[in-house]
Amino acid sequence: MTDTARPLGWGRFLVQLLTVAAIYLAGSAPPILILGQTSAGLALSAATGVGGGLLLAWWWLRRDGALAAAFALHRPRSWLQAWAIGLASAGAIVLWFQIGVRLVQWAGFAQVDVSAVMTQVTASPLSLMLWVVLVAWFAAGFGEEMMWRGFLLDRLTRLRGIKGRLWLAIAIQAVLFGLPHAYQGWGGVIVTTVVGVYFGWLRTRTGWNLWPLILGHGLVDSSMMIAGYAARHGLLPL
Repeated sequence: MTDTARPLGWGRFLVQLLTVAAIYLAGSAPPILILGQTSAGLALSAATGVGGGLLLAWWWLRRDGALAAAFALHRPRSWLQAWAIGLASAGAIVLWFQIGVRLVQWAGFAQVDVSAVMTQVTASPLSLMLWVVLVAWFAAGFGEEMMWRGFLLDRLTRLRGIKGRLWLAIAIQAVLFGLPHAYQGWGGVIVTTVVGVYFGWLRTRTGWNLWPLILGHGLVDSSMMIAGYAARHGLLPL
């Protein structure tokens, strides 16, 4: 099939990237202003921010004729296979987290700190439900894969100077995926950047379909939230 998407130069790319980021940030503000930095306010903030950013990303992609390629949400060849890839990816990423946090400490970085998030997640059963649904599955699983492996990776693979250099595009989107996790410390940025590289590579192995990535990401985040809640409230067997 002939690619009819509009050519992408650096000026247009930067306008797209910065406006999507601005709407992302603006969209995250109303829940915080209304509910404050409560568990519900922060969970809703993540969801509304991603929602706003995705709407503008959709608009840009549609104008450039790249919507179907970037937001590839067509039915996968096999839902069973998509779930299997998602489950295997989730297991591999959880294992990487266990290894990665030790490696970055060994390298001299501070311990990866996710306490700011887990404090909100584990505040109550309602908080857990909100964070699993709104953050783990919508904002992270669906939203981050659509935003980074969908919109951003598509833009980078079409960008002059990067087009045709797939691994460079994967590396750049992975770094830009890792940086927003700076609240975990630089160790968290490094560990998460590696996850971004993996998901970028995985997209090239799934016929560019996003569903296996969305399922894997959602499973990772939701399982870690549920495990954190269970550990804090003494629900895990000794």
